[in-house]
Amino acid sequence: MLASQRTRTRLRGGAVLAVTALALTACGGADGGGGDAEPQGNGSEAAAESYTIGVSQLVSHASLDAALEGFEAGIEESGLDVTLDVQNAQGDQATANTIAGTFASGDYDLVLAIATPAAQAAAQAVTNVPVLFTAVTDPVSAKLVESNEAPGGNVTGTSDANPVLEQLTLLTELDPEAERVGIVYSSGEANSEIQVEWAKEAAEELGLQIVEATVSNSSEVQQAASSLSDVDAIYVPTDNAVVTALETLIGVAQDRQIPLIPAEGDSVARGGVATYGLSYEKLGAQTAEMAVRILTEGADPATMPVETLTEPELYVNPEAAESMGVDIPQSVLDEADHVVGGE
Repeated sequence: MLASQRTRTRLRGGAVLAVTALALTACGGADGGGGDAEPQGNGSEAAAESYTIGVSQLVSHASLDAALEGFEAGIEESGLDVTLDVQNAQGDQATANTIAGTFASGDYDLVLAIATPAAQAAAQAVTNVPVLFTAVTDPVSAKLVESNEAPGGNVTGTSDANPVLEQLTLLTELDPEAERVGIVYSSGEANSEIQVEWAKEAAEELGLQIVEATVSNSSEVQQAASSLSDVDAIYVPTDNAVVTALETLIGVAQDRQIPLIPAEGDSVARGGVATYGLSYEKLGAQTAEMAVRILTEGADPATMPVETLTEPELYVNPEAAESMGVDIPQSVLDEADHVVGGE
């Protein structure tokens, strides 16, 4: 029995309903006229075709939930008749593996994996149907694809690679005197390790020093954050275990009166100061478009390049900034795409 809760969602877009209704009306008219109408055959079968997609989400937090919501909305907008079998591993890799095994042996047309560990589990287990991923930072380093341009197997999807240099540059605008930046991340998440490497490269360019603290699960975030006693700011990568415990880091930043810069906009809304981030809802919707092409056009994941959103948006939270003793420059406020947190 799976440790996660199973939900089955039936998504049927208006386009399919309209086509089906027209087909029924036409049949009714023919019967009413007493004629021997020819069966509609291919047209009716195409209109009635349905699909089942297995969804494996690593854990529930705002960004991954938004990716799922965007995917659901995109599928519904497509007009396809789709049942989504949504599973959540609750942050446990063994459960993610079990979910992937269940999908591999089940009757699914496609599998969606949300977050890198869930995608790795699905890619290893599911080989008989297409696998899409979303919210994966570096699919190549995670060994999900041979390259972003030519994945080469049955796996492709969308990446949430975040603009780390721009994010740390924003930090220097918010706190020009910052020198040491603390990062708490999961040593077992490939996406987090690559982001720390990107942060080190960006820090060298900006004259900053990165101070690391690792965790194996969200319960260790408090202790890891406490170990960063001499940092001038905290940067939070798109690390699922750490983002799940984001409020812990927010409390540390407030106590020390230092800025906390997340890697995505949902965490700014939860209490981070500011970031250049991607919309996970849009990313999920973009993944749904890829799913539709696979299901209806026979698109081959092996030749479908990994996609990403190319224009990050500026999120600022003046209320959070005030709680951490940070003054957001007016120039940053003027450029903000999203002002969140009560203002």
